[in-house]
Amino acid sequence: MDSQTSQPSQASPSPHTFQVDLRGLVDLLSHHLYSSPKVYLRELLQNAVDAITARRAEQPDAPATVRLRAEGGTLRVEDSGIGLTESDVHDLLATIGRSSKRGDALEAARSDFLGQFGIGLLACFVVAERIRVVSRSARTPDAAPIEWTAADDGSYTVRTLPHAARTEPGTTVYLTARAGAGEWLSPERVGALARDFGALLPYDVRVGDEPVAELPAPWDRSYPSPAARRVALARHCHELFGFTPLDSIDLDVPLAGVRGVAYVLPSAVSPARRAGHRVHLKGMLLTERAEQLLPDWAFFVRCVLDTDSLRPTASRESLYEDETLAAVREALGERVRSWLTGLAAGDPERLAAFLAVHHLGVKSLARHDTEMLRTMLPWLPFETTDGRLSLEEFAQRHPVVHFTRTVEEYRQVAPIASAQGVGVVNGGYTYDSELVEALPSVRPGTVVSELDADTVTAHLDLVDPAEELALSAFLTAARDRLDPLGCDVVLRSFHPLSVPALHLDDRAARHEQARAEAEELADDLWAGILGSLRDSAPRARLVLNHLNPLIRRIGALGDPDLVGTATESLYGQALLMARRPLRPADSALLNRAFIGLLEWATHTDPQEDGHR
Repeated sequence: MDSQTSQPSQASPSPHTFQVDLRGLVDLLSHHLYSSPKVYLRELLQNAVDAITARRAEQPDAPATVRLRAEGGTLRVEDSGIGLTESDVHDLLATIGRSSKRGDALEAARSDFLGQFGIGLLACFVVAERIRVVSRSARTPDAAPIEWTAADDGSYTVRTLPHAARTEPGTTVYLTARAGAGEWLSPERVGALARDFGALLPYDVRVGDEPVAELPAPWDRSYPSPAARRVALARHCHELFGFTPLDSIDLDVPLAGVRGVAYVLPSAVSPARRAGHRVHLKGMLLTERAEQLLPDWAFFVRCVLDTDSLRPTASRESLYEDETLAAVREALGERVRSWLTGLAAGDPERLAAFLAVHHLGVKSLARHDTEMLRTMLPWLPFETTDGRLSLEEFAQRHPVVHFTRTVEEYRQVAPIASAQGVGVVNGGYTYDSELVEALPSVRPGTVVSELDADTVTAHLDLVDPAEELALSAFLTAARDRLDPLGCDVVLRSFHPLSVPALHLDDRAARHEQARAEAEELADDLWAGILGSLRDSAPRARLVLNHLNPLIRRIGALGDPDLVGTATESLYGQALLMARRPLRPADSALLNRAFIGLLEWATHTDPQEDGHR
C-alpha cells in the first residue's frame, strides 16, 4: 500500500468568524480612540457629506442638503445623498470597518470621501443607546426605503418600508440618547458642535433653520481694502483662538491643496510649547490641536486651514506623519519665512513690533538659514556693551566683535570692557552665541572672537614698574591669601575708578578649579587620576585697580594679616558684582573676611585703655 494512502487524511479546518463585543468596542472608541464624545456629530456629518459626494459623482445636479434636528433626547440627521439599498445595508452596516465608498464605480472618487460609514455610525453609540437609519437609494429609483435599527448590545434588524415612508433618495439617521448622555443631543450642544465641525463644509448644512457653513472662508472673502481684511481676520482669530493677532499670514499652497491663514501671537511663548492648529479636511474640522503642522521654529503662530491632501489618523483627530505632511510643513514654513522677509523689505515698523515680542523664534530660524540671517541681521536685537543693538550696527562700530558664551561672563566684563572701548556681545542667551559666530558668513571681513580673561586684561593699562615694585610686599601678601582658592592677583589701571577689583576667569580656569576641588575630596585612587588631568590653563585672577583710592590705601597697610583680610573682602565683592554662584569655599571666605574686618574695626590697644 502506498505510504501516502496509509496516512489518515486531514480535513481542512472550518473557517470561523470573529465575534465582536459591541459594548466593549464602544468603550474602546469612547475612551481610547476618540478624545471626546462630541466626535459622534462629526461622524454623522461626515457620513452625510460623503453620501452627497457619492451621489453627485453620478448625478452632478443632485441636491446637496443636510438637516439636523434635536429634540427631547433625540437627534435626526437627514441628507440628500446616495442612499442605501437592502444589500448595501447588510454589506455596510452589518460589517464593522467596511467602507461605503469601495464598491461599484465610486472607487475613482475615493479621495473625495472623509470617513467610513460603518465606523462612523458605530461611534454614535458613544452617546446613543439606539440608532435607526432610514434610507432610499438614488441608484435604483424604484427601490423601496430600507430601515436598519440597531441597539448598543450588537443586535440589529432590517426591514423594507412602504414607498411613502421616504419618497426622495437620501438617508435619515435617528439617535436616541443613552442614560447620562442626553446633554450631548440637546439642541444647544448639537448646534454648537455642528457649527464648529462644519463651518467650512461646501454643502447646505443646517441645524433647524440655521445655516452651519460660513462660506467662503474668511481668508477667501473679498474685502474693500487690505485694512478691512486685517480687521476681519483679527476678529476671526479672536473668535477661534481668543486673542487679537499682531498680524496674519496667508497660507496658500495650491499644489498641496492647502488654504488658510496663520495668526501671529501677540505675546511671547516658550519655544518648547507645542502649538495647537485647527485643520479642516475637505471642509470638516479634523482637529484643533494639530502640533506637527509647522516647523518647530514657527512657534509664534497659530494656524487654521483647509486641506484635501493630508491623511488623518484612525481617530481622524490628528494628522498622519508621512511625506505629504513633511512637504506641507516645509511649504507652510516657507510662507512664514516669506512674510518675515517681506516685512523686512517694506514694513520695518511692523517688523520691529513683531521682533519686540518674538525675536527668539526668528533667531532660531536664522541660525539654520543663512538667507534669513542676512535678511534679519539689521533687525535682530542683541545685548551689547553699547546697548541693545543689531549685530550689523554693532559690527560697524567695532573692528572686532567680541562675545561671551554665558551671561555670567558678560556681567563680569561688560562695565570694564565698555570703559576701555572694547565692544562685547552677550552671547549667553538662547541662540545668540551661534548667531554671532555665523556673522562672518553673511558679513565677509567681520572678525569675531570669543572674549577671555587674557583679552580683557590685555586692554587694561599696566602700572608703572616702579610703583608696582613699591607695592611688592602688598601684592605678595594678597597672592598668598588667594592662592589656595586657585586665584592669582594682578595690578592694573582701568576705568571706571569706582571699581576697586575685577574677577576674571574663563571656562578653562573654571574647569581646572572644579578639578582641584574634586581632587581634594577624592580618595587616593581618584585623587591620582584627577591629578593626572591637571591643566596648564591660566587660573582665575583678581585684577586690582591701581586708580581706585581704596586699593591705594590698602596697598599702604603694613600688616600682612590685615592686607590678607582686605584682599579676601575684595575677592568676595568682585564675585558678587559678577553675579557668580558662590562655592562653599567662597562663602566661607566671605564670612571670614567680614568677621575679620569687624574685629579689626573694633580692636582696641590695652595700653591705650590704661592711659584713659
